[in-house]
Amino acid sequence: MFDIERWQEIFDAIRKNKLRTFLTGVSVGSGIFILVVLLGVGQGMQNGISKEFENDASNSVWVWVRPTTVKHRGMNPGRTFFMSNEDASAIQQKNQEYIDKQSPVVRLGTGFITYGKESGSYRLNGVHPGYQFIENEGLVAGRFINQSDLAENKKVVVIGNRVKKDLFRNVANVVGSYVKINDISFKVVGVFSEKAGDREEQKVFIPLETSQKVFNRIQKLDLLTYTLKPEKNFDKAVEKSNEFIASVQTHLRSKHLIAPSDELAIGVQNSLQSAKRFYELLDMIKAFFWWVGVCTIIAGVVGVSNIMLIIVKERTKEIGVRKALGAQPMSIIGMILHEAIFVTAAAGFLGLILGLVLLEYVGPMVETEYITNPSVNFSVALTTVFILIGSGAIAGVFPAWRAAKIKPIVALRDE
Repeated sequence: MFDIERWQEIFDAIRKNKLRTFLTGVSVGSGIFILVVLLGVGQGMQNGISKEFENDASNSVWVWVRPTTVKHRGMNPGRTFFMSNEDASAIQQKNQEYIDKQSPVVRLGTGFITYGKESGSYRLNGVHPGYQFIENEGLVAGRFINQSDLAENKKVVVIGNRVKKDLFRNVANVVGSYVKINDISFKVVGVFSEKAGDREEQKVFIPLETSQKVFNRIQKLDLLTYTLKPEKNFDKAVEKSNEFIASVQTHLRSKHLIAPSDELAIGVQNSLQSAKRFYELLDMIKAFFWWVGVCTIIAGVVGVSNIMLIIVKERTKEIGVRKALGAQPMSIIGMILHEAIFVTAAAGFLGLILGLVLLEYVGPMVETEYITNPSVNFSVALTTVFILIGSGAIAGVFPAWRAAKIKPIVALRDE
């Protein structure tokens, strides 16, 4: 491998065929470059999708109900029903093995909120303490709703950061201040922020039981929200979430007399199932990128192989002399393979470096809805190195085999 004479032979061959070697190197280098960039884009898509799922807990389940669409037990379709506090309690008791955090939700629509001379309309929800983790709310100041607020029906409120900016323009510490929600006084106990931005920060939360009593929504719930206990792997987590959803649907169908075939009466959003679909699509896209990149590399390998065949043809007499002087077939094969691997690896490494440099400097500037900071990790870069070496070996196999088969007497007659 480190035979000086062998390296001299390789560089002499390259010098004699500069343009041919350059064009061959371009085909290999561009293949690796394209592969690295495509894989970087694939990683960027994964980053973007992961960022989208960061807004809420990654293992959340949301349940709501709609009018029935199927006749059942003598009742016509179009029947309206509501989930209740009893439903929430029963589901929680039956499914403790699955549930990590839970919160029923009462959606009170738009609440008119006033502080001093400032006022505005914001989305108002009644929730339990677990909702902070389900919605992945980050606290800027104070605290979230707690069990004491629920037990004592306290009139307290947690406001979004956008609400704070709108209503408390010159107030540094808003915790402890009082606002009026639809002319009813509530004490501000916390301020939350949302990764999704201002739109999601235009919300306020009050204790669920307080919302039901103050705004006349006794026992009526709009949503049941949950996060599930973590599992060892993604597929197991999806399986457990499906089991939990089936249990919830069974309870609601039995309690509210919903036909088993009525799939529209109970709405479910399973973030794990949504994530699975996204990541399966992403895996398909990545596989396509690999296929395009590898096909491009194969085109370069074919070019290298053709060049090596030409080189073998041009050096037929030289190979014949070597064999006549006692050179073994493996020595001839090694000579051809060495040159093929060197040309392929040198061009490929250049393409790899250019691709990595491009992603390093341009990647952080890419910020679209579904692509964030495209990059290639070390394991992928290492994989491309093995692809390079393997490509060079493959490119030289047939030319080397042909060279080893040359008979000295025939080679010496070659003109």
